[in-house]
Amino acid sequence: MSVDLLVKKIKEKGNPSVAGLDPKIDYVPEYIRKKAYEQYGKNLKGASEAIWEYNKGLIDALYDVVPAVKPQSAYYEMYGLCGEEVLHRTIAYAKEKGLYVILDVKRNDIGSTAEAYSKAYLGKVEVEGELFDACPVDCVTVNPFPGIDGVKPFIDDCNKYDIAIFTLAKMSNPSSGELQDLMTDDGKRVYEKIAVKINEWNSDTIGESGYGAVGAVVGATYPEQAVVLRELMPKSYFLVPGYGAQGGGAKGVVPCFNKDGLGAIVNSSRGIMCAYKKGDFKEEQFAEAARAEAIRMKEDITSVL
Repeated sequence: MSVDLLVKKIKEKGNPSVAGLDPKIDYVPEYIRKKAYEQYGKNLKGASEAIWEYNKGLIDALYDVVPAVKPQSAYYEMYGLCGEEVLHRTIAYAKEKGLYVILDVKRNDIGSTAEAYSKAYLGKVEVEGELFDACPVDCVTVNPFPGIDGVKPFIDDCNKYDIAIFTLAKMSNPSSGELQDLMTDDGKRVYEKIAVKINEWNSDTIGESGYGAVGAVVGATYPEQAVVLRELMPKSYFLVPGYGAQGGGAKGVVPCFNKDGLGAIVNSSRGIMCAYKKGDFKEEQFAEAARAEAIRMKEDITSVL
């Protein structure tokens, strides 16, 4: 099972954290941008190639520290086809380095469209009788809002191709409560109702690690809600955004974990990617700074588990 592979890599690195690769061109050191613009022009292609060099440097510095990386698709899509090509390049390079790749796409729709989304990111696409991997990642994020009609195609592909998903449950952003915290007629919050469904969807996918293919996105910025969600989804792995730049701390992520010290993987994007902008680091030391921050984060989280 894909989630078993994630657990294995977390244990090998002794590190339940994932580095988010969410690159804006502003994050890329000036010397890399300048070189790319000189070669490709100050345009979408130039920006994309600068991001590629940046990503490659980050992956080289992090692959023996973190078990996984999480590219956020939107940060590549905004640079058009050039950016999307760099996304696929980044995925392939991360896989070469032995990293577990979580693609943050948050896709879903009605059944037939959800099936197409799942083929695009999890399953295989048929062309004249032959099957192809359109985007060979280990895991994607999924929006549960369409209900089982939209989620089932992803679960089917999880079982068929040994892939995993993280389903949005309680997000880390300040306004998430506008809908996710609404009270239902039976006195439960919307995020609790979603959690019950995730637990149900996950029940037939449990692997050797004791966790299933249907995980949940639970923000580090809401530790009290995480306590409730952990109880409702004991066998779902949690993807935990909000640590670092969004204000979540190590103590805030503890409720996302089970007593075995497993059950969650904590994301940091800007905190790691832009670490060189803090302290005494020079631009040329961006990868060194990212590595130092990833190690600090690892020690910070493991110290409270």
